[in-house]
Amino acid sequence: MLIEETIQKLLDMKMPSMAQAMRELLQSAPSNQMSFEDKLGLLVDREWTERDNRRVARRLKEARLGAAASLEAIDCDPVRGLDKALVRQLMNCQWAKQKQNVIVTGATGTGKSFLASALAEAACRQGMRALFVRVPRLVEELAVARVAGSYASALSKLARVDVVVLDDFLLTPMTEAERRDLLEVLEDRYSRAATIITSQMPTKTWHDALNDPTIADAICDRVLHNAHVIQLQGPSMRQKKGLKSAKH
Repeated sequence: MLIEETIQKLLDMKMPSMAQAMRELLQSAPSNQMSFEDKLGLLVDREWTERDNRRVARRLKEARLGAAASLEAIDCDPVRGLDKALVRQLMNCQWAKQKQNVIVTGATGTGKSFLASALAEAACRQGMRALFVRVPRLVEELAVARVAGSYASALSKLARVDVVVLDDFLLTPMTEAERRDLLEVLEDRYSRAATIITSQMPTKTWHDALNDPTIADAICDRVLHNAHVIQLQGPSMRQKKGLKSAKH
């Protein structure tokens, strides 16, 4: 009776994993003797693991990654501009903890967004908050926020995210207002948080593509000098996967 009361108290305190672990201990074979310290450690570990899994799941949902991506699933082919040593280096997320940037460039379909999502996913598992957003959508949302009077709040919210993925940078020409909005985002994050940028255009063309020397200088200065640059190469991964599916 006392045990059932204890289990109910655990449930009332929203500790279901610990309660379940206690039931399993009670139902284990008598020959499976464990010390009090080992039993207590098992209960605490079970609850801690479950809570950590929930925290990770919540961070991944908030990140809006769109696709289930992980660094383990990346095709580490040197022909693509990726090798295992580089992926292992990125997996520890030191670049994010040190507030550095990652820039991934390459032709359409080469896996830029997937790699960016995988990096953001790894950051979530390391206890950081992430957000995946396409640049065309971001500048549109900031324009709406300005009209609605929530522009400062929107910028502040972005600045608090540990890792922001800016996907499809320079996919289309940017207006003056859009360039300034992007600069505001990058200025808030400079040396305070990590940013991942994907683009079809190589970094050496960014300055001219921004079509405003002053804004271009400011954006490139805040992004490039502390960035890990990855140039993806090879054929379209979408086409490659499509051909494999067609054969089956």
